[in-house]
Amino acid sequence: MVGGVRVEFEELAKRFDLRVVFRGVSGRAEPGSVLVITGPNGSGKSTLMTILCGLVRPTRGTIRYLRAGGGEVPRHAWREHLGIVAPAMGLYGELDAMENLRFFSTVRGLGFDEERCRALLREVGLDPDRTTPVAGFSTGMHQRLKIAQAVLHEPEVLFLDEPGSNLDPAGQDWLEGLVERQREGGTTVILATNDRREMEWGTEHVALPG
Repeated sequence: MVGGVRVEFEELAKRFDLRVVFRGVSGRAEPGSVLVITGPNGSGKSTLMTILCGLVRPTRGTIRYLRAGGGEVPRHAWREHLGIVAPAMGLYGELDAMENLRFFSTVRGLGFDEERCRALLREVGLDPDRTTPVAGFSTGMHQRLKIAQAVLHEPEVLFLDEPGSNLDPAGQDWLEGLVERQREGGTTVILATNDRREMEWGTEHVALPG
């Protein structure tokens, strides 16, 4: 990873029909930092994350992805620089863990590096030789595999939407270590949570009102 990508957003607002989700939200996330987004249930944390990812457009406001060495990343190229872990993100239940990573490697144009995928599965606590379809995984195993696919391509920006929600205490310890390693490696981490422990990982914070 060279330089990294900074994410800046100013005066973001989002409404659906007559319902205003939030307004006037601003912040920035630097390479090697963890921006934590907090707020009561229904305050729009997940909506803000999808907007920052470029999956949904805001009603008002601006978002910029900026290279640390200078220059702005065009919106159509954002997805090349980011990884996403979110509750709504799906895996392929009929495939096993390795087959899922093979698929995501292919669609991202990476080519399939079996040794990297095996190492990554071991890193997230999954057995690379297990051939059980993902449909038979526990919720915690699902979450670990989601995280593996999100960091597969070594993204410069990593979005984590309530990443520890399905993890046991040991899994939460592991997640804390992963976030710290990503941060130390220069990744820009943006994390939405109401978990008090996860809030403490933040170097910057944005709080959405209820």
